[in-house]
Amino acid sequence: MELHERDERRAAAEAVLDDLASAGVVGVVLPWVDTSGITRMKSVPLARLPSAAQWGAGMSPVFDGFLVDDSIVAGTHAGSAIGDLRLHPDLSGLRVLAAQDGWAWAPVDRYTQDGAPHVQCSRSLLRRLVGELAEEGLSVRAAIEVEWALGEGAGPAGSDPRTFRPALAGPAYGMTRHIEVSDYARDLLEALDAQGVAVDQFHPEYAAGQLEVSVGAQDPVAAADTSLLVRTTIQAVSIAHGLRASFSPKVTADGVGNGGHVHLSLWRGTENLMNGGPGTFGLTEDGEGFTAGLLAHLPALLAVGCPSVASYLRLVPSHWAGAYAVWGLENREAAVRFVTGPSGNRQAAANVEVKCVDGAANPYLLLAGLLAAGQAGLRAGCVLPDPVAIDPGTLTEEGRREAGIVALPTSLEEAVTAFERDDVLLTAFGPEVATTIAEVRRGEITLFEGTSPEELTAAVRWRY
Repeated sequence: MELHERDERRAAAEAVLDDLASAGVVGVVLPWVDTSGITRMKSVPLARLPSAAQWGAGMSPVFDGFLVDDSIVAGTHAGSAIGDLRLHPDLSGLRVLAAQDGWAWAPVDRYTQDGAPHVQCSRSLLRRLVGELAEEGLSVRAAIEVEWALGEGAGPAGSDPRTFRPALAGPAYGMTRHIEVSDYARDLLEALDAQGVAVDQFHPEYAAGQLEVSVGAQDPVAAADTSLLVRTTIQAVSIAHGLRASFSPKVTADGVGNGGHVHLSLWRGTENLMNGGPGTFGLTEDGEGFTAGLLAHLPALLAVGCPSVASYLRLVPSHWAGAYAVWGLENREAAVRFVTGPSGNRQAAANVEVKCVDGAANPYLLLAGLLAAGQAGLRAGCVLPDPVAIDPGTLTEEGRREAGIVALPTSLEEAVTAFERDDVLLTAFGPEVATTIAEVRRGEITLFEGTSPEELTAAVRWRY
């Protein structure tokens, strides 16, 4: 980072101090997401924001090797206590937190002491891949759905962490459940709106106590930032109502888990390449190549999209989780669901939804992997197999084999093995990030070896 850029960052921070102070802000949260998908943070008093913007706030690089339980993998490129990094807030994402009085929030990029982007910074990685697509005249619009389970008790002192008592008793998708959560949902929607988050939909979901919010599409970096901000806001509003929110991929061993579905559309200028072409369901050639790339690399992508041992308790057939590497029109059992949107609005609305990923994922790593896979399919001119219009889980093994339907990995070990064999993702992430992903995943595998589903879900329930 050049000195003039540092000076510009400081000036930008100084320019917003008065407005932030007038809003009652006394401190600014600086969050980032580690390899395990846990949001870590530091904060600075408001008066120190210009210094943080110019020189960064210090944080150890050891967190790249953290596991979900806060133990540390001493890996090849991560997990050392030696060294320091600088957290530089991106003021374009600065928001006053409506559900945390006195606080503002700004996503960060991680730099070395010498001012170079940290090689393990997932946000910088995603920005680089967005830039590579831009060099080809392409852009991607992305949105991440957020599902969570709402439980009773505001914290460890208010509830037994080994249990989950759903805060809502109404039926799945039911009006009764919405009435139960009406005041809570009002406060949440008001807070998100005050923070500039464009909410498309809010509704009760299937599992006990489960809710979902969908947001508008943005560029991928902003979409990942928004995912963090939405989850932070949900946690704050939940605590204010004496409740707890879990984004874990599996909250109870016998329940339906929380997904983190990603919607993607590929654009060239103002043209949505997922619509208006001669291909199946109106896909253009480029849109098909991008989607085929996603589908082809899904087994390896699960190492970043389903990063927990608990993820594979969720990723099972006939649960709308997308357990098979297939695509289809509005098929909620397909790992890649094609969405045309309503007639008359398809140029704006057509997109693909990646359903097999969950709430444990680092959204920057996940979107980076999806862009790399889609770009590889686009460059290679890949074509899609025939779409699947049924639940693959209803077929026999022989029927799936005859149809060319393959199951996605059923364990984290299988996903990591696929990841380590995927040259596209290894090249896109680079050796440091790729090696750390594999080492952290295997660290979690060892951590939970021999653990029952009940013990596993209890262990990770309140970590995400």
